[in-house]
Amino acid sequence: MRLTPDLLLQGYAAGIFPMAESRDDPEVFWVDPRMRGVLPLDGFHISRSLARAMRRTDWVLRVDADFAAVVDGCADRVDTWINPEIRRLYLDLHDRGQARSIEVWDGRALVGGVYGVVLKGAFFGESMFSRRTNASKMALAAAVDHLRRTGFTLFDTQFLTPHLATLGAQEITRATYHARLGHALGVHSADFTALAIGSFQDVVQRMTHTS
Repeated sequence: MRLTPDLLLQGYAAGIFPMAESRDDPEVFWVDPRMRGVLPLDGFHISRSLARAMRRTDWVLRVDADFAAVVDGCADRVDTWINPEIRRLYLDLHDRGQARSIEVWDGRALVGGVYGVVLKGAFFGESMFSRRTNASKMALAAAVDHLRRTGFTLFDTQFLTPHLATLGAQEITRATYHARLGHALGVHSADFTALAIGSFQDVVQRMTHTS
């Protein structure tokens, strides 16, 4: 059965997500991890060096300026689970306003970003990439700040990696995840476009003020 954006959203609502074995494998399968990675929206760990870099940078934050380029940037690695079918599905979701990207621009160059699916009060982070030092960390910090300000309650990272753990991500059981997902899907006020994302200086000021 060919996956559609509607089936994809039903999967996310049920707590599963799609992957492919590799870029060249046409098959897409569902994943339901026993342990799930989440990034608490009030628990992002911003180091002094990262905060300093964000205060000093002249890079610009944008939302959805080039969603397809963010997906392609995330797939631009030796091993990737983003095959053409998955790329098509997320671009379709983006056209419907249910997949969004937070991007880092250096002039006219896209140097980092993160993208994911939005559904009620949940953000399902799919992937991120970086072409400059700290660019993906800055994008993730901006995403956490933006989601918190616009009413989201869950940032699903799918898995917990050592890199994400240094930024405050946690690993929770499937049962705990489903409870948090159920709460997030009951949120009706989350609106990704409700507020402007602002600058990196705005983000770090809010994050260091509340941490």
